[in-house]
Amino acid sequence: MTIDPATTEHAPSDGAGTGMPASLAAPFLADLDDRTPAGIAAAVSRRIRSGALQPGVRLPTVREVARQLKVSPATVNQAWRALAAAGAIIARGRAGTFVGEPPATRAAAPAGRYQRLHPPSDSAFRIDLSRGTPDPNLLPDLGAALRAISGHSDLAADYLGEAVLPELAARVRADWPFRPESVAVLDGALDAIDRVLSAHVRLGDAVAVEDPCFPPFLDLLARLGARPVPVRMDESGLLPDDLARAVTEYGVTALILQPRAQNPTGISVTAGRVRDLAQILSGTSVLVIEDDHSAGIAAAPLRSLGARLPARTVHIRSYSKSHGADLRVAVAGGPAELLDPVIERRMLGPGWTSRLLQRLLLTMLDDDTAIDTVTTARTEYRRRSAELRRALARRGVPLGRGDGINLWLPVTDENAAMISLAAAGIKAAPGGPFELRDHPSNDHLRITISPVTDHDLDWLATELAAATTAAPTYRRIRRA
Repeated sequence: MTIDPATTEHAPSDGAGTGMPASLAAPFLADLDDRTPAGIAAAVSRRIRSGALQPGVRLPTVREVARQLKVSPATVNQAWRALAAAGAIIARGRAGTFVGEPPATRAAAPAGRYQRLHPPSDSAFRIDLSRGTPDPNLLPDLGAALRAISGHSDLAADYLGEAVLPELAARVRADWPFRPESVAVLDGALDAIDRVLSAHVRLGDAVAVEDPCFPPFLDLLARLGARPVPVRMDESGLLPDDLARAVTEYGVTALILQPRAQNPTGISVTAGRVRDLAQILSGTSVLVIEDDHSAGIAAAPLRSLGARLPARTVHIRSYSKSHGADLRVAVAGGPAELLDPVIERRMLGPGWTSRLLQRLLLTMLDDDTAIDTVTTARTEYRRRSAELRRALARRGVPLGRGDGINLWLPVTDENAAMISLAAAGIKAAPGGPFELRDHPSNDHLRITISPVTDHDLDWLATELAAATTAAPTYRRIRRA
């Protein structure tokens, strides 16, 4: 279903004799902060789902809403077209545009569509697939771990105590991908990457990064005045030819990579690709920073360049997705030459990561119940990802294999896809911030699968598949 803006402008906009409540003749979305097409579509969708807009109510005209929001009619029209495509509103020619029928009476609606899963709230979206965070219900019980550590005598350790609990250091060394000379505990993976970069990367340095890559990496490099050099990927990891070019033509001083469950693509580097990349870096002084951000919940085996280049690799293991983001704990291991400057500089600031948090993590790493919980989470994420991929494939959207909690969904047009999903009450992450090249071959969205339930699977796959082919209703302007 489409809306012809030429026909929606002829109905009177004062509310008289139209069946439109006086409250709609007054400012309709005047309190809206996000006045993009996606924001407008999401706000109207939220009002329909909450019952604030009842079926059969006539909406203000496109031009009237544009005047109220101080945006162009084209912006509102994009939102209206997406809402109509989702069945949320119905265009009736010169009579105007009306709120659609409720889900229970809309025979053609997919199962579960527009159902009220939660009480009305300030959230504009029925489901948020944009966050990249784990399912809280699949995390170990912190309360049990807190009770278990309450009797330890080292919780009030003085300023001169060990920066890393010796038991935790021994625990992580036992299954590290190579033998690290030094081990440091830091406040999450990004804190570790920030500190390693700050210690070893200088203004003007070129740093190789995955393309697409995790946006905060690019922000950190920008603050240091370093230049990111994109290295494309395939299903096996970084492309060797691209990395070789980054080394020979750009003289990169460092490489940041995610060895498994890469964010946003879900790609895990293969053993063969590790050999190829290590051969390219062998004999250079390139610093390798590995971010194993999904340790614990990634199903793929860990393949580390540190196993072949231990003198140049700092490997970082995060426990945020497996054990809880609020732990703020990651472990970095590598050569003392690279990590000792980080540890020494940190002593002039926060000094160390709370030993209480370290003890809490250590307790969960050794607790059978917590171990089983993490194992269950890994299995469940893999199942949800596989089910959603299969559902998309049945709708003509095949995706390559991936790991972790994210999918990299190719779409015809990023903005149109975001608007289409917003109209259906779905929030996704735009692909643009992840990409380095000015003109990527395809637009994408990043989809986080952790909130996906079996109940929503068919509805969600239908909406995602529709979004992949959503076309812009405006002249396409590529991202700069």
